[in-house]
Amino acid sequence: MLPNWFNVWNKENPTNVYGPAVLVGVLGGAIFLAIMIVVWGQPAATNSLQTGPRGTGMSMAEFTRDLGTPDPDIAELSENEPYIPDGSEALAKDIYSNVQVLGDVTEDNFNRVMAAMTEWVAPDQGCAYCHGDGDIETYGEDTLYTKVVARRMIEMTQNINESWEGHVSANKQVGVTCMTCHRGQNVPSEVWFKIDPVNEATAGWPAVQNRATPLSQYTSLPSNALEAYLLNYERIGVHDLESRVANEPGDPLIQHAERTYSLMNYFANSLGRNCVLCHNTRAFYDTEQVTPQWSTASQGIAMVQEINNDYLVPLTDVLPADRLGPMHGDAPKAACKTCHKGYQQPLQGTNVIKDWPELATTGVPVYE
Repeated sequence: MLPNWFNVWNKENPTNVYGPAVLVGVLGGAIFLAIMIVVWGQPAATNSLQTGPRGTGMSMAEFTRDLGTPDPDIAELSENEPYIPDGSEALAKDIYSNVQVLGDVTEDNFNRVMAAMTEWVAPDQGCAYCHGDGDIETYGEDTLYTKVVARRMIEMTQNINESWEGHVSANKQVGVTCMTCHRGQNVPSEVWFKIDPVNEATAGWPAVQNRATPLSQYTSLPSNALEAYLLNYERIGVHDLESRVANEPGDPLIQHAERTYSLMNYFANSLGRNCVLCHNTRAFYDTEQVTPQWSTASQGIAMVQEINNDYLVPLTDVLPADRLGPMHGDAPKAACKTCHKGYQQPLQGTNVIKDWPELATTGVPVYE
């Protein structure tokens, strides 16, 4: 189709069209990407969470896309305002038999709380989960262990909201209900049992580490950190930062430092945050330069210790064998992740107690 002279000249003078094509393609792609970022937003955009005094650089970068992703369990929450009593209503303890907790609650609010607990803890089994399949006249009986446990858990929830407000409502009213931990399950996720020794080939300290377990967050760190610090009240501490320091009786050894790191790693995974949420990186071990969240976390440790020792462990003889630990037959115990589920605040700081004054105090509920 083309003249012969043109074909000869074109063959003798080849032109590289690939270089310009690649350049045009790259520039076009960059322009398209820039347009998409402007239209849809920067996918790696971050927001800053200040954790310390202004001007010190104590802050945490958080991805905006993560902040905009809600905890899916929040969708299961619903408004359920209490019935404001006028003083003329009969109380639950005067109508039903064997009401050992919530007795000073009016009948309507008592039944409202019972219905909510069913949805929070046993949505599939319903009232029969605690009261059995008998007639309503048998509901006062303590035949099933689940009812005995539920009663104690109500007392625990009331105590948490009343005595540990500095932790559960540190920044605003949040509180806890059964839903905070159970999320529609009979047994909350992220409870824990004793599992040591994890390394049967050795004895002593090595028997609790160098095996990847859920309690060590699948690291080789010690797996007994929760048992030591959230159950046995052992001192949380690290070995001296100087070398060749003579240890005094009671000083933490290097092994205790490893176990402390195991606990801190568990904290980070439980809250979806890293160390600088509570610690100042330029003075990591100085308790006078920590962030306000350090105090909140410290109260949380004390709260969990109380929950485990005063409420959960004493239920060991009440629970059936299939609800106890597989290795030591111990009761299920709580830790940070039991409530937090990977978020800095459970249910991302949703105020879950506002509709449940009956669970906010061990005394007579205050309705507003």
